[in-house]
Amino acid sequence: MDPNPALRFKDAEPRIHPTAELKSSKLGRYAAIGERVILREVTVGDFSYFERHAEAIYTTIGKFCSIAANTRINALEHPIERLTTHKVSYRPNEYFRYLGVDGDFKARRQGKAVTIGHDVWIGHGAVIMPGVSIGNGAVIGANAVVTRDVGAYEIVTGVPAKPLRRRFPIEIASRIEALAWWDWPLGHLADAIPDMQSMPIEAFLDRWEARKP
Repeated sequence: MDPNPALRFKDAEPRIHPTAELKSSKLGRYAAIGERVILREVTVGDFSYFERHAEAIYTTIGKFCSIAANTRINALEHPIERLTTHKVSYRPNEYFRYLGVDGDFKARRQGKAVTIGHDVWIGHGAVIMPGVSIGNGAVIGANAVVTRDVGAYEIVTGVPAKPLRRRFPIEIASRIEALAWWDWPLGHLADAIPDMQSMPIEAFLDRWEARKP
């Protein structure tokens, strides 16, 4: 047995590129925020990471999510029912004194938050529209535009995004959900990684369901 198990683990502090901009956001352990990423009121789970030039606002992101470059999560909504779609109507403070941010429109945007589960992969250039929920283990194809909820372990592609196939059959996906490996203690997770690398998914589940902490 390792006499000092703590030596197995690197520093858990989130890594934030100096060019990234974060406002009212919360990062989990080992989270990584890449070059020129912009986050506004975003919660990022443990081990999840953003590659360069991605943006997100009003979003909750689970653990172990892989978010590629140039993605946009909760893309900006404009008030198309008003005289103008321009931000002069909802952020007039950028142009005029004594006129503040439109609080009702901001609340409307906050009310359409995006929720992303654990182990979600969002491909390069994908756009997630307001109010969408993405289940655990889902995959969003490159340059997809997601306008509707995505189920757990679904793969979606296209504009607008549509189901391509499932990552795993429903029974396997259900077993993974029940295993909830993303919540395992670090030591248990580290022990399982060699089997993740080498074992077929069913064999992995057979072994590690019996070892679930």
